[in-house]
Amino acid sequence: QVQLVESGGGLVQAGESLRLSCAASGRTFTGYLMAWFRQAPGKEREFVTAIGSNVGNTYYADSVKGRFTISRDNAKNTVYLQMNSLKPEDTAVYYCAAGGTVPTARRTYDYWGQGTQVTVTS
Repeated sequence: QVQLVESGGGLVQAGESLRLSCAASGRTFTGYLMAWFRQAPGKEREFVTAIGSNVGNTYYADSVKGRFTISRDNAKNTVYLQMNSLKPEDTAVYYCAAGGTVPTARRTYDYWGQGTQVTVTS
């Protein structure tokens, strides 16, 4: 079992930055594919970015490419999401996920955090 706790969400203006953190506890973190998904009101939860156990493997949704960066610190069992040049359409609850087999496929992930709200005003 893996427990995930997200933090770092908040209210920012368009163009500003935020860094989200996801702290994992429980089973070994190092070998897990880790990801961030987001869900806006009235919409389905969508893939944002993922990082493999080999930190060279990263995946991004087209909508965040060039603005968001995922990273992980295996020594701290933590995954980060650096979000720059935020836009109002980035407003959503952001969820950390672990244990996926297909980076972009929500249903393949075994573990989820409770989510953290990100609100971007224009």
